Amino acid sequence: MSNSLQFRRAGSNGLLIELPDLDATVALFETIAGAAFDGIEEVIPGARTLLVQFNSLVVSNDELVRLIGGLESGRRAQSSGQLIEIPVVYDGEDLEFVAAHLGWSVDQLISRHRAATFTVAFTGFAPGFAYMTCDDPQLDVPRRQSPRVRIPAGSVAIAGPFCGVYPTDSPGGWQLLGTTPSTMWDLTRERAALLAPGDRVRFREISKKDSILAKASVPPSFVQPVAGSGGLRVISTDRPALYQDAGRHGCSNQGVSGSGAADHAALRAANELLGNQVDWAAVEITYGGFVLEAGEPVTCAVTGAGAPVRIESAQGHIVEVPTGVAFALDAGDILKLGVPLSGVRSYLAIRGGFEVEKVLGSASTDTLAKLGPAPLKAGDVLLPANKACASIYPYSLAGPSLPRGGDLITIDVVMGPRTDWFTPESVLAFFSQSWTATTESSRVGVRLQGAHALLRARQDELPSEGTCVGSIQVPASGQPVLFLADHPLTGGYPVIAVVASHHLSLAAQVPIGCKIRFNPIVDFQVNAKEKNNEKVVDR
Repeated sequence: MSNSLQFRRAGSNGLLIELPDLDATVALFETIAGAAFDGIEEVIPGARTLLVQFNSLVVSNDELVRLIGGLESGRRAQSSGQLIEIPVVYDGEDLEFVAAHLGWSVDQLISRHRAATFTVAFTGFAPGFAYMTCDDPQLDVPRRQSPRVRIPAGSVAIAGPFCGVYPTDSPGGWQLLGTTPSTMWDLTRERAALLAPGDRVRFREISKKDSILAKASVPPSFVQPVAGSGGLRVISTDRPALYQDAGRHGCSNQGVSGSGAADHAALRAANELLGNQVDWAAVEITYGGFVLEAGEPVTCAVTGAGAPVRIESAQGHIVEVPTGVAFALDAGDILKLGVPLSGVRSYLAIRGGFEVEKVLGSASTDTLAKLGPAPLKAGDVLLPANKACASIYPYSLAGPSLPRGGDLITIDVVMGPRTDWFTPESVLAFFSQSWTATTESSRVGVRLQGAHALLRARQDELPSEGTCVGSIQVPASGQPVLFLADHPLTGGYPVIAVVASHHLSLAAQVPIGCKIRFNPIVDFQVNAKEKNNEKVVDR
């Protein structure tokens, strides 16, 4: 490439490429897409970075650095995106402020915005939200000093060098120029997101009378079968129980992360016990307290957290079942999952899988993006899909021992990609002190608390960049957040380290009160490649 590149590790299966500016980022994104290297699973653009997620069984980190660093200098692929016209009513609350800031009249601002061509550089913030760059460099204004609590869906806004259209009602600090009747996110379309990286956009002015304001797409209704139709009827659930499968991969260009089971190893074990395909959906149950009644004979398995599993038959017999084995339920049997003695999340699977609708190719419920089936509640019925299976595994797949609240465990991490944003003392504190999992934890991430907050060596703002599961992001408080399955696709806080792939399932089973020590198994380093003088810098 014609510009210098910096390659930073982002866990066991990620590579963050830092570039000088957004133009170079878009160029490299298109070039990598054209090169179609084996082993690359997704490329997530940021403001000045690309996060390359890859299959380490197919290609190594070092091999990717060599391949991408060796791409033809100055090569720029032709954009494969579409040219999309978006109608807009220029009625935004911030038109006068933006015009005055730029030294223009409101009419001049509208004219310049209409005349410009915008290119989708990257997605994030919310499904369907696209960060668009502009070929008019003067269309550059600061964010609002005080963000709005609610910005309506369809609002056309600008901030810094970017333009965007809010796909749903949400808070935001961008300057509002107008509204569009175009729906930015619609799950009934083949591509739910109207815009994806590489697309070009022109805005066309329309009058208010010609506009029916955009409405956020309403996800398809997942109608749960009523009691009496067979299957497994939910009697009670203390906390949200969710359908989860192997995840919603390949949708980053629509602003959607992978989601899926928080503990992939436990999901896989549950399906293997029953002869199912390993990526089929199971019910993810957090902290137990889940009771259901079988309306027909089924074969089940429960894996993951060490929750007591009890069967109460219609005849009054009680059987205790260990986790990690296949077992049968007869019609009328009641299955009870108690509070786990260790771990957090249990996985209930049935032979032949569940009949559950999919969104964007996955039955997983993404709690951050609000995608997928609704959480299960009392009265819902889980229907068997009765899909073809292999043989039942007759032995135990109990899995590793899991931590309890108050335990001290060690989790391996790969340092980077932003370790150098912290002082040497804070880097030392990161892995020399223990971190406690707080009550403010969810499928999005585990909030951690340590005696010594992590201090930055750099105080400038980090432009939005891709994040991966296992990222340990450090906000302004200096207390880290360990991202789990429903993490945001992009983030603006530095990631000091990423959990190693072999400990991702363990991280998903950390209970409240558990203490973690992080063990760096790969040191932080930056590989830098420049135009005429290739060099590698290890830090």
